[in-house]
Amino acid sequence: MSKLPKLGFLYMDYVLRFFDYSNFKGWPNKIETVTYHWGKDKQRFINEVRAKKIDVLIGNIPATAYETFREISNELPHVRFVPSLETQFPNKSKENVTLFCEKHDISIPKTKIFHQNKEKAYDYLKNEATYPQIIKKSYGPSNYGGYYVHKADNFKEAHDLLEKEKYDPVYTQNGIDLKYSGDLRVMLIGHKPVCAFWRFSGDGEWITNTSQGGTMSYENVPMNALELAVKASKAAKAEYWACDIAIDANDDKPYILECATAFAAFPYIRDWICQYLMWDFSNGKFPMPHVPLYSWVELGKIDPSLLRTMRHIGFSKYKPSCDGAFFINEKDDTFDMEKTLLNDPSDYPEEYSYDKLPNYVKLEDIQTKHIKDEASLNKINFNTASLTDLMTLHGMEDDLAIDIMDFKENNTITDTSDLLELESIDEQMIETWDENIADMRVDINHADENTLKKIKGIGAKLAKIILDFKEKIEVFTDLDQLKDIEGIGKSKFTQLKSRLKIGE
Repeated sequence: MSKLPKLGFLYMDYVLRFFDYSNFKGWPNKIETVTYHWGKDKQRFINEVRAKKIDVLIGNIPATAYETFREISNELPHVRFVPSLETQFPNKSKENVTLFCEKHDISIPKTKIFHQNKEKAYDYLKNEATYPQIIKKSYGPSNYGGYYVHKADNFKEAHDLLEKEKYDPVYTQNGIDLKYSGDLRVMLIGHKPVCAFWRFSGDGEWITNTSQGGTMSYENVPMNALELAVKASKAAKAEYWACDIAIDANDDKPYILECATAFAAFPYIRDWICQYLMWDFSNGKFPMPHVPLYSWVELGKIDPSLLRTMRHIGFSKYKPSCDGAFFINEKDDTFDMEKTLLNDPSDYPEEYSYDKLPNYVKLEDIQTKHIKDEASLNKINFNTASLTDLMTLHGMEDDLAIDIMDFKENNTITDTSDLLELESIDEQMIETWDENIADMRVDINHADENTLKKIKGIGAKLAKIILDFKEKIEVFTDLDQLKDIEGIGKSKFTQLKSRLKIGE
């Protein structure tokens, strides 16, 4: 194995430790520890990191130390901080979460921030804001359990709250009509969701934090929330990440409420994070953890008191099984799909000739089940497809779908053969994707309200707006006309265009 970087744990006095040695199971070298003691400890800390010749410092930085560690990282340009200071930018404050989301075009509730200008804040809250408003303390601990998050149902409540709490800046967001009266927590490693669950408020409460009596459910986590979390994780360049997401009950649109690298996680999730980091630090010499999408549903059936003690949980990758010795590749004991596509009966060994296998499926019957023309796969546009769209393809596993999503970020897919650049895809796989996949796009000119409402991203209100617009223009001649509809922004337009069509 090539030389490994020297690792160090970044610990802080009075701050709970997120990782320890046991999380890095199998790491062959000593892992150093460096503890920051607060106060005037910056230079001593820098000197200790240098003296121990640390290449990678691993640990979350509290909000109150963020600016100090920006200075420290500048003094240690050859040390990699994990997560990076850039990744930890949203940890510092609620305002930073908003700035991060706005920079990367990530959907968040309408937010206003007023610095040292309470009168301007009151003018907005009195004359422009819609209610309820969610008012938060912007700067403080990364995870304070919702204790500094308040709901104001009218201007008087907002005014009285701010007079009492003296928050500066004033940070206020439009309240979301929460679907199922709950929000979602999504945890990711390497941009892949590894745990997600609904959080519901307790009796007489509106806050969903479990520390305030909220309850949890791992069932029915929507794909669009996972896709938004993946987008945020990639924008943050995060090795590991967590998002709190609200789903609007009116149109099922997801919104980021919070995001950070500092979050509560079961020990086995911390093991997965460190297994991923070992893979990263070793340039792939250590195995990356395999965590199937939605595996949290089954894990969530285990009592939480037991989950808190479980360590080093692993999943095996799916390996298809088959019947018939002829189709087994003796070299590696795998299924040889190429033998199902032999072009002529004479290609088969004599012992497998048709006359000796009277019940054997005829070659032409096999071939009709596979794609003869790669263009037929273009019913799904890979360049605009979401994870949800890709998962509808026959044989498309979640890991492969995520690989394709990563690939298309830097590549325009003009033909399905472009996907052959991915190591995880071969010609046989492209051939075996079912040609009869239903084209899920809806003809906008022939759709009624009920048909439109079945499309992800279109609720009753938006369906009516689209139909009213269609009446004015009589017929859609180009889907770009959707841009002219008030209320359809760039992200919504992209989403709808991938699900609608004109004619056949």
